[in-house]
Amino acid sequence: MTPEKIVRNFDRCSDWEERYLYLIELGECLPSYPNSKMIDQYLIEGCQSKVWLDLGYDPESRELTFLATSDAAIVKGLLALLRIAYHGKSPQEVLHFDTQAWFEVLELRSHLTPGRSQGLEAIVKKVQTTARSQLAGFPPPLI
Repeated sequence: MTPEKIVRNFDRCSDWEERYLYLIELGECLPSYPNSKMIDQYLIEGCQSKVWLDLGYDPESRELTFLATSDAAIVKGLLALLRIAYHGKSPQEVLHFDTQAWFEVLELRSHLTPGRSQGLEAIVKKVQTTARSQLAGFPPPLI
């Protein structure tokens, strides 16, 4: 799945109710998140719902890894979108991907509560900080 395919799939939805259902479906496809990492160290502050995020970096492939979950179905769908945008991408690709423009094309901002938008922004910033740290040769900061 690619960000472009997500845009096409969103365009096929007749209304926002269908888009929400699609987001929920995407969230159900997230890889399983280990219970052992559902602890405060991985909890993202600033999110309306509980969100656990485990970001990593594979030095062999030079790609970021993105594993996340939430206690809210819509938020899990939003996490699935971010996984599509970031998982398996190099730090340079992460930093060059215009997440805000993608969200505008998907019309996400106008259909999310302010709390969800704020949480989504906190996650994007965390991923970008991790990517910058990798480019600078530092390990990712603790969450």
